[in-house]
Amino acid sequence: MLKIGLTGNIGSGKTTVSKIFELLGVPVFYADDAAKKVMVTDEVLIKGIKSAFGEEAYFDNGDLNRKHISAIVFNDKKQLAKLNSLVHPATFRAFDTWVKNISDVPYILKEAALLFESDFYKSCDYSIMVKAPLETRIQRVMQRDGLSHDEIEKRDANQFSEDKKVQLANYVIINDDTQLVIPQVLELHRGFLSLGIGH
Repeated sequence: MLKIGLTGNIGSGKTTVSKIFELLGVPVFYADDAAKKVMVTDEVLIKGIKSAFGEEAYFDNGDLNRKHISAIVFNDKKQLAKLNSLVHPATFRAFDTWVKNISDVPYILKEAALLFESDFYKSCDYSIMVKAPLETRIQRVMQRDGLSHDEIEKRDANQFSEDKKVQLANYVIINDDTQLVIPQVLELHRGFLSLGIGH
């Protein structure tokens, strides 16, 4: 079974692309969703976050105080790196558990915003980068999340540049609103099926 990593910078449409693969019957592990889950379920991680960011990182009911954490990490690269160094290993563990429950498929997808930054890609056979122009991405996120232009640029700057990711990826899907995405996905799907069958 092949493991394919899929990534893209904020607003690139990587989740949309993942959903197309899912419609084709491909199991998809959403690393960002898993990260949110482990932050409230993984005892080792919860302890680490409290010790790094204070007891107020969690509410009394056990929920994560996202506002508190965001205020610290999005303005300080060192703090963001510290948070990622705690969350990534827990997400890796969640992925390993997820994979063990899957069989009889030629390949699976691992969708992760920080596929390359976290070294998550090293456990993948191939990787796909979803690419879109910065302004297009910013407009999408402003409409989707209601964030300001500056906030989105700040978050984008916390990731590797698109160019760097394109160099690291094995395949690129262009999602710039002028090229059709589905034919690009279908072409990759056919390729992965033929590779995965003999794997």
